[in-house]
Amino acid sequence: MPHTGRFMDIRRDSNSSELLARGGDLAAHSILQRAGFIAVVRLHETYHRAPVGLTEDDESRLATDAVARLRAAGYHVDCDEPFDTDARPARYTTLGTSVSHLAERLREATDTAEAADILTDLTAPHDGILAGLEETLGALAEFFDGLGNATDPHTARRLRYLADEYVRVIHSDLAYTRERLADRHAPHPGRRPCAEQVPDHEPERSAVCAGPPPPRALPAPAPPPVGATRLRR
Repeated sequence: MPHTGRFMDIRRDSNSSELLARGGDLAAHSILQRAGFIAVVRLHETYHRAPVGLTEDDESRLATDAVARLRAAGYHVDCDEPFDTDARPARYTTLGTSVSHLAERLREATDTAEAADILTDLTAPHDGILAGLEETLGALAEFFDGLGNATDPHTARRLRYLADEYVRVIHSDLAYTRERLADRHAPHPGRRPCAEQVPDHEPERSAVCAGPPPPRALPAPAPPPVGATRLRR
């Protein structure tokens, strides 16, 4: 059965004429937001709408771009006829995907030195990811300082608070964790690296890695005997 998260619907609502996008998984929601849609989170559903204040032509361009991006990523998209397109824009690795690659590396790390090295990308004081996040929040606060609405200074203060009270605490804790790992010099007991070599005492010369055996396939059921009555379910 196909995965329902791979199916999308981008149309104008028949009652409100709002441009709405429904369906999809988290990866599809990221694509929609990169195309310019805004998430609407409800109790039983998350869907996306166009930003307020756009002209109909602007909304059509937004929807067409989203359809093209989603189809390029392998999603099945039903849409209103004006949004249909054969365009398939090139896909590039996002910054968030690059950062999440650290999680994959940590899942494969075999000793504390390797884990500490991976954490350095997060905690390096000058060019680490968390230092960059703190600087970005500060730059966004400066942007709100000069934006002009009465609530903008409050938003700027909130952003600086997040940088000072949350990001710095996370940064400090992870830096401490990284230092403890760097001092430990220990292999992970449950993750032995595969050297692709057979030990001298190994009687089976076909053995390569000391990993778990592959899962066994269940045998196919035997066919019913000739003349047997097949039960109905």
